[in-house]
Amino acid sequence: MTTNRRSRAVLLLVTAAVLWSLAGVLIKGVSLPALAVAGYRSAIALPVLLVFFGRRAVDFSAPQWVGGICYAATVTLFVAATKLTTAGNAILLQYTAPLYVTLLAGWLLKERIRWFDWVTIAAVLGGMALFFLDRLSAGGMAGNVLAICSGVAFASLIVSLRGQKDAAPAGSAILGNLLTVLVCLPWMVQAAPGGSDWIGLVLLGVFQIGLSYVCYVVAIRNVTAMEGVLIPVIEPILNPLWALLWMGERLGPWALWGGVVVILAVLFRGIAGARSSAD
Repeated sequence: MTTNRRSRAVLLLVTAAVLWSLAGVLIKGVSLPALAVAGYRSAIALPVLLVFFGRRAVDFSAPQWVGGICYAATVTLFVAATKLTTAGNAILLQYTAPLYVTLLAGWLLKERIRWFDWVTIAAVLGGMALFFLDRLSAGGMAGNVLAICSGVAFASLIVSLRGQKDAAPAGSAILGNLLTVLVCLPWMVQAAPGGSDWIGLVLLGVFQIGLSYVCYVVAIRNVTAMEGVLIPVIEPILNPLWALLWMGERLGPWALWGGVVVILAVLFRGIAGARSSAD
């Protein structure tokens, strides 16, 4: 892997993270039910991905289908979580994904699990537990659980895309959006968007997941599975910040500390991993 290719991959991951961070405010700004939002967002993102990667990117192989299912689960669960709990809770709990990436990458991709990976896992589990100490409504509790499930699906997606680095990982993103539309179609039919809703949906489809996944899929070929989830750590920092600035939505006190623990754990693993690679 050349230095230029790796540097470009890192820049693409940062760009993807910034675009992803807009999810909270945009999803909450659309008045439609969660599954309708997920369906319309993917329907708009689908042609964006096809323009960049083309129909030939889809070969309907078993690994592509696995990645597509993981993708559909990730985006659908995350939209549902964001509608039920705070934007900050949804994204920070999704970013427990390094825990699952560590385990899955070691098992499926044979990437070595080192001591700092286990420290990260312990810290992330501790931080995740703090989110449930805040006083939450039934919907908020359900949103937190869905956000964790989204993190598991996101980790599975990362490992799947990493496993296809020498094939066509873009096909998984295309199939994933198609599957999302098909699953969410009944809710899309029942809930037609209004004028302001279309603005949010277009921004979500074209930029927040369309162009962001173009960046991510191109970058994932030139980074490890763990780097694929650790480098975009600015997303869970920016997401609740946008929600606070634009909507006045605040994290609960325990969720705030839980988020700090999760982010610090992810950063620790990134620094430790970089030093280990340099040795």
